[in-house]
Amino acid sequence: MTKKSTLIIGLILTLAGAAFAQTAAPAPSIDFSKKTLQSERSRSYDALHYLIKLSVDLDRKAFEGETTVTLTSLRDGLASCVLDAEEFKVTSVRNDYGDALAFTQSDTELTVTLARPAKFGETVTFTCSYAGANPKIGLRFAEATADNPKMVFSDSFPDKVHHWFPCYDYPNDKVTNELIVTVKAGNKVGANGRLVGVTENKAAGTVTYHWSQDLPHSTYLIFFAAAPYVVVQDSYKTLPVNYWVFSQDEKKALPTYGKTPKMIEFFNKTFGYDYPWQKYDQISVPSGGGAESTSATAMTQRIMVDAADEPEFPAIGIVSHELAHQWWGDLITLRSWAHTWLNESFGTYSDYLYQRFDLGEDEGAVNLAGKLAGYLREAKTRYIRPIVSDRYDKPGDMFDSHSYPKGALVMHMLRSIVGEEPFFATISHFLHHNAFQPAETADFIRSVKIVTGQNLDWFFDQWLFKPGHPVFDVKNEWDAARKVVKLTVAQVQDFSRGIPVFRVPMTIKVVTAKGAATTKVWIKDKVETFEFPAETKPLLVRFDEGNLILKEAAFSKDLDELLYQLKSDDVIGRIAAAGDLLQFKDDPRTAAGLAASAQADPFWAVRKAALESSAKTSDKGVPALLKKAAKDANSSVRLAAVLTLGDLKDRGLVEFYKQLFNKDTSPRVRSEALRALGKAGDPSVVPFLRQASSVPSRQNMVKRAAEGAIKQLEAK
Repeated sequence: MTKKSTLIIGLILTLAGAAFAQTAAPAPSIDFSKKTLQSERSRSYDALHYLIKLSVDLDRKAFEGETTVTLTSLRDGLASCVLDAEEFKVTSVRNDYGDALAFTQSDTELTVTLARPAKFGETVTFTCSYAGANPKIGLRFAEATADNPKMVFSDSFPDKVHHWFPCYDYPNDKVTNELIVTVKAGNKVGANGRLVGVTENKAAGTVTYHWSQDLPHSTYLIFFAAAPYVVVQDSYKTLPVNYWVFSQDEKKALPTYGKTPKMIEFFNKTFGYDYPWQKYDQISVPSGGGAESTSATAMTQRIMVDAADEPEFPAIGIVSHELAHQWWGDLITLRSWAHTWLNESFGTYSDYLYQRFDLGEDEGAVNLAGKLAGYLREAKTRYIRPIVSDRYDKPGDMFDSHSYPKGALVMHMLRSIVGEEPFFATISHFLHHNAFQPAETADFIRSVKIVTGQNLDWFFDQWLFKPGHPVFDVKNEWDAARKVVKLTVAQVQDFSRGIPVFRVPMTIKVVTAKGAATTKVWIKDKVETFEFPAETKPLLVRFDEGNLILKEAAFSKDLDELLYQLKSDDVIGRIAAAGDLLQFKDDPRTAAGLAASAQADPFWAVRKAALESSAKTSDKGVPALLKKAAKDANSSVRLAAVLTLGDLKDRGLVEFYKQLFNKDTSPRVRSEALRALGKAGDPSVVPFLRQASSVPSRQNMVKRAAEGAIKQLEAK
């Protein structure tokens, strides 16, 4: 479930660059070990089905509801049922014979006294009538704006569904449900499951939608939204795939969501389990990021993009992530919030898998590097915690960079250890054996053991149940007499914080003039030394060939080796070399190597990294290099070039920025050119900026840049 805004690709690269630098980790600002000790919630009944009838008044921001609860007793002599209920007032409760039942309601719960105590296994049904207005959370009423019409939508994650109907609101109980929602005519209602029917009441000026979710899912996944939607229809084979968008976004539906059928096909094959629900809808809402609900994902309207802007602002990451949750989170669901990673790490790793498939190996590598950087930022500036933890104050605490990117990287390491086919066979086994059930980490570990035959308790213990990650200090020395490379590896993480000495497989590549040799070693101790044959002095010694291990590493190299690495390593190695070369920023060979890479490397992310490092050298040719890079084929490289040029505050570049604004097709680059005009400090450009402010662009980014530049100039 994506709770944060989608990272633009430029930010991903900034994070990726940071991932290679080892810095001393400050003391964490949050101590997770002092958070509340939690446990899985116990229950006295098994909820089976909710029939939810709602009449919603968008103008008054009010609703009237009637929810029929069907449950089975898990106790002998169950006399009363406690339901979660908040922010609405219950007016009556009746059993299935129509008899009134006694009830009491507190601020957070509804307690219903049954007509007689229920036996173990006995099924009980009763109906609660209630009303509410303008709830603070759980159900959102939105006023009409330029971006969205007047509407209502549920926002139930992670434990807020009981703010609009009474229920057992915890993920360890799965139910089927029906939603019958009546709203003002002219609106459409999207929800989970299959559409049973639509009924118009012309006399009342209303319309009623009846949806049925026939397969069990957890309550926080129950969702509906009502607005005057345009529904753009698509499909994957016989599976309906629909995009519910606001009228002004109709032409953006396919550029934004059009890869969804291809994603479904990819995940079906990858997971070894076909898409399990009756349809898949993606439904625009005004706020948030993406929030998966069963067969119907709520998507922020902000991701909508037209065909011209799609290359600049692709939705592929959030769309693939939320789709993956239809398996990871919806088909199987965390049993308690301690196991959040089963939803989020699996979903995050899935979006990497799809992006690698769709965009290629290099883009996939950069995606993973961005995930690593995101986790490291949290670990080094906020806190570390075990991925699986029963210490949290509220469920939202668990939806962080440990559950999302760190867990995804753990999945990647597991895949490298067990092998391709066993890994994906394990994924399939886990899905098939826990489908439509709540699951916990032990269930996944059991699948690993059954499918691979391996006991990897040591792996899960260090990566899931203990905090932190290895921090390596690596040194290498070539012994010319013995013709060997001596590699010393020390783990220097702060062990006082509960971080273990890690056991990891590490692939070492030694490149000489005669070729390359790759060796896998196991690192198990705080300090270890390894030797590798090398007839001549190595051109490159690569620690963690393939970039498989979640880690920080400091590995000092001389200038010759870094220049070789910049030209000859994989994408992540080349990006790292571009940053590490700044140790030698005053050497003319550094400037020459970085300039060559910034202009000629085949992958844009390396050109960008080299360009940014070039700007930090003392080379006099940097401005000319930046001007040339401002015409690079890739907009992220152009953006980096213009941003750096702008910081020079050179009035002599005013005409260059104007021409760039007039000719470039990227709204990001055009906006940065306007900001550069503001930095240059020439007040004569104000009329140009005023004219530029009228140029339409995604989310008015050009207008905002122009107005910001004018304000900057006027302040001077």
